Amino acid sequence: MAHPSQLASLIDPAYGTALFACGALLLLWRGWVSLLLLEKSAEARKQTYQRRGCCTDFVGALFWPNAVTLVEMEEDGQEGAKKVELAAIASEIEAHRETLRRHRATAASADLDAADLAVLLSVEQGKTKLHALEKLLGDCERAVRVRRHFFGRQAARLGGPDAGAALDGVPYAGYDYGAVVGRNCEAVVGYIPIPVGVVGPLVIDGTSTMLPMATTEGCLVASTNRGCKAISSAGGAATVLTRDGMTRAPVLAMPTCGRAAALAAWVEVPANAALIAAAFASTTRFGKVRSVHGRVAAHYVHLRFECATGDAMGMNMVGKGCKAALAVLEEHFPDMQLLALSGNTCTDKKSSAVNWILGRGKSVVAEVILPESIVRTVLKSEIDAMVRLNVAKNLEGSALAGTIGGHNAHAANIVGALFLATGQDIAQVGDSSMCLTHMEVLEGDALDAALGSPGAGATMGRALRASVTMPAIEVGTVGGGTQLAAQAACLQMMGARGASVAPSPPGTNSATLARAVAAAVLAGELSLMAALAAHQLVSAHMKHNRKGPAAPCLN
Repeated sequence: MAHPSQLASLIDPAYGTALFACGALLLLWRGWVSLLLLEKSAEARKQTYQRRGCCTDFVGALFWPNAVTLVEMEEDGQEGAKKVELAAIASEIEAHRETLRRHRATAASADLDAADLAVLLSVEQGKTKLHALEKLLGDCERAVRVRRHFFGRQAARLGGPDAGAALDGVPYAGYDYGAVVGRNCEAVVGYIPIPVGVVGPLVIDGTSTMLPMATTEGCLVASTNRGCKAISSAGGAATVLTRDGMTRAPVLAMPTCGRAAALAAWVEVPANAALIAAAFASTTRFGKVRSVHGRVAAHYVHLRFECATGDAMGMNMVGKGCKAALAVLEEHFPDMQLLALSGNTCTDKKSSAVNWILGRGKSVVAEVILPESIVRTVLKSEIDAMVRLNVAKNLEGSALAGTIGGHNAHAANIVGALFLATGQDIAQVGDSSMCLTHMEVLEGDALDAALGSPGAGATMGRALRASVTMPAIEVGTVGGGTQLAAQAACLQMMGARGASVAPSPPGTNSATLARAVAAAVLAGELSLMAALAAHQLVSAHMKHNRKGPAAPCLN
């Protein structure tokens, strides 16, 4: 027989009224039995209580509150030991009662009215689909409320009242779920608030920009902001977009390796490539095929499409266009078989050599020249120490670790924070944060050449040239999470919200965002490398990220 601590967690609060009505009847029956027991001998009463008061049945745990009192009525002179034993049992009974009370409180936490309760029961009985609540009720927040209650009850049955009450800590009221349903998330039960900080202004290509960063890592915003200050004090970062094209790589099976090689060669012919591009373009206003290359492995062909996608990150756009292009290809190769629209040479959501070498999305380089005075006064470090550390850590250390695109200090920190704030696909941080951080000392003629002004180096003395090369920044300013209100507001702050407007060509806003990501990574790299070179990292975290309880904020 199950223990009451298990059974209490399985009680369905929806049937509480009926349960306690039955309990009342059982209480009366137990009372009548108790009167009979009082007429028996003291020893018989002890044995009876040991059977019924030992918490081996649920009703006993609920409706036998006076077990200790009955035993205290014994007059056999052996009360002491029994009192201790039965007091412990009574304490266990009270704990079971508390568990039940908390379970009932959890069940009521969602404040369901009769109509919502009817919907909930319909879901639990399998008559209503959980994912269809928004459509059924016509009220997204109400659907979320019912769904929270459903999952809360499920969690309580599996893990007890504490698990059932866990969703109480996830907010849900006041959110625009209409913008989410059918676009961004399924089975919605609420949202996760993430702190958003702002760094800047950061001067990028002559324009000052404020950058929002959503993060829970202490010191990240402060450190990046220090890097922004250093860059802007030196006149700003210069960026260049070296490549722009989202990729998708279907994998095809052919009867033989010879046929596979024939298909791969066919797509390289300009006239054939034009047929593929036309089919692709028929599915979209903004998408255009820039190149298609095939790679043969055994009797398989991996076709890597690279396409312009305007201001969208473009995965869906490219996928749709690839299907149309493959239909044309099948007319010429009827023996081909499509295994999957993605054969992993795209490569999506993972660092890879192909993306590191050929790029994916936006390929950007961001660079700055920092006078030695700024390195010392703003970054609190020394040029030579930072350059030496960059070689030992970001180049040699990353090579020894065998990283692909990991030749940097913490690019993923900044990329992740910006992606969260601006509604990007957070899983693409893996490849978007591939980065090569470069640092070198400039002085004399080399500094003059870098500054583009003969004699300028003599005035500056020495300088640090730092740059980040990021070949696969996968961002968009339309579609996905960018249309959510908070994320759209962050894009607006950066001057990169939505589709580009004429006379700017399509893709201008997404390119602006990619340049900002690279410049922000440069700021983050400079600040962290300066702290490491000056041995300030631990002390900074101890000072800013290990504080005791925060002082209460007045709302």
